[in-house]
Amino acid sequence: MQTRQVVLASGNAGKLAELDRILSPLGVELLSQAQFNVVEAEETGLTFVENAILKARAACAQTGLPAIADDSGLEVDALRGAPGIHSARYSGDGDAGNNLKLLAALADVPPDERTARFQCALVYLRHAKDPTPLICSGSWEGEILLEARGNEGFGYDPLFYVPEYRCSAAELDAGIKNRISHRARACSLLLAALEKTGLG
Repeated sequence: MQTRQVVLASGNAGKLAELDRILSPLGVELLSQAQFNVVEAEETGLTFVENAILKARAACAQTGLPAIADDSGLEVDALRGAPGIHSARYSGDGDAGNNLKLLAALADVPPDERTARFQCALVYLRHAKDPTPLICSGSWEGEILLEARGNEGFGYDPLFYVPEYRCSAAELDAGIKNRISHRARACSLLLAALEKTGLG
């Protein structure tokens, strides 16, 4: 099998390792955009899909390679979908600040109205002007806890309650999380689509 190089439009080492493991059976060598000193795209889109496309297109244009990008975040129903595409920069003060701001925003919301979901949009572009990007989305339903629980994961994981496992995402075994999360579901769809259509 011929190895194909694909750039990941992210400098996140954990994300690189996770996607590399998923895509390696296809003969994909996944490279971080940091290796190419890619200037990250400004996330000016209004949706996860738009922002993922912007990131993938920037990586393609600056490396000349096919690219994969994802954009993900948390949607809380009681907050009309916020923090949404602003999840990573919700408070401007990192994960801890984001969690504190979310708890404050939901302070008067009862437990049965704290439904939420993680969303992930994953995009594959063959080249910078690809008119038909491959788009795969995954979601993960849950609820927002009244206080943080668990020490694993990152982001909003300590506040995200997973009903079927009766624990927070930060209390889940990593193997389980990597099978049921929003990103895992989007990755599974991407793998199936690439197996069917090729890397073209």
